[in-house]
Amino acid sequence: MMRHTEFHRTAHIGWLRAAVLGANDGLISTASLVVGVAAAGTGRTAILIAGVAGVVAGAMSMAAGEYVSVSSQADTERADIERERRELYTDDAGERRELTTIYVARGLTAELAAQVTDQLMAHDALGAHTRDELGITDMSTARPIQAALASAATFALGAMLPVAVAAMAPLPMLSMLVTGSALALLAVLGALAARVGGATLWLRAVRVLFWGALAMAASAAVGRLFGASL
Repeated sequence: MMRHTEFHRTAHIGWLRAAVLGANDGLISTASLVVGVAAAGTGRTAILIAGVAGVVAGAMSMAAGEYVSVSSQADTERADIERERRELYTDDAGERRELTTIYVARGLTAELAAQVTDQLMAHDALGAHTRDELGITDMSTARPIQAALASAATFALGAMLPVAVAAMAPLPMLSMLVTGSALALLAVLGALAARVGGATLWLRAVRVLFWGALAMAASAAVGRLFGASL
């Protein structure tokens, strides 16, 4: 018999969230940093040093933040699963009633729910409770290392654009070119993420453009303020 395979967007939620967050953060924060330093009237060397430092520090920060955050989620999942394991050992009848109640709430008759519970628990009791009581599946399981690597790599990729533009653009036009290229890439990233995630393309693009433009404008204002006061 041929196996029926379906494509579901939820299978990509974990890595997509980390990747999009990393790329957007890298692009926005580094472009804002470059624009802010440039607005202060500094030379190209200082701008590039600030940009490269921002790439390295930001990528490491994203990796550490994602790893700690997702590790906490993974620890919670493991603790809940271990609790279910103990409860199955000490109160099998109670756990069967609990699972039966869940299936009745989903629309099964009490008799059928009891039969389903018996069969699933005979096959894999812990797996049945992990999936149907705790809501933990293979697709939703926290993966700290994957999230950390995806965030760091995509942050660095996103952050390299403003640094590259700053290295090549004429100094008088540097801020304008960095801002324009960053906003263009933000729109592309927002549209791609929306397409993969099944969201509205223009809405996602507008949202990320708004916050990106706001961040760069604020950084430029701070750069001009401190540049004028020095």
